[in-house]
Amino acid sequence: MEEPKRHVINLDALPKMYPTHSHEPIFWESLGRVVATFGFLEETLTKAIFAFTGTKPYSEEEVQKALDNWERKLQKALSDQLCNLIDTYGKAVREHPDATISNLDKLLEQLKEASKMRNVICHGSWRTPNSEGASVPFFVNRQQEKFDTAIDVDYLLQLQKSVSELICAVIDTVTHMGWQFPGSSGPGRIIWESQDHRSDLR
Repeated sequence: MEEPKRHVINLDALPKMYPTHSHEPIFWESLGRVVATFGFLEETLTKAIFAFTGTKPYSEEEVQKALDNWERKLQKALSDQLCNLIDTYGKAVREHPDATISNLDKLLEQLKEASKMRNVICHGSWRTPNSEGASVPFFVNRQQEKFDTAIDVDYLLQLQKSVSELICAVIDTVTHMGWQFPGSSGPGRIIWESQDHRSDLR
């Protein structure tokens, strides 16, 4: 058999910033801001879960069991992915007798729709943009559905804005009950104030 001709990539010949060289810097800035906003949404949901589970009233007989389970719930929330956080958040709100949100189902639906885009934005492989600067990321979900929408800077800016609004909606579900949102200096009753400042949620 003929010896195969072997090849390796000439790293010195690659375009600067390969493989992100085909897009304008504003595209990557906008994409990075969307990714960061989704990260903040996850943190916000974790803190909201803390708020709802930490302020739920219990009878004297239920307190110890609830306290024993609370740390486990919070640890799970700290490492859960967005989709699971949304489910945990929804359950925590529904089980709180003093929750005041009237459109929880709609908010959860919007959060779940956003989580689908989060997976595309964070895990997609970005193809060369077209003449208008729009790029279709290569992404296939667990249902084997291929994403086929071209995304440009305007799309990313609108997505970032909508996720930011969802973050505010989640925060409102806590503050509307009169509680200060965990980790903020806003108005309301403080849920938990660690004496030794060791809490990851403060």
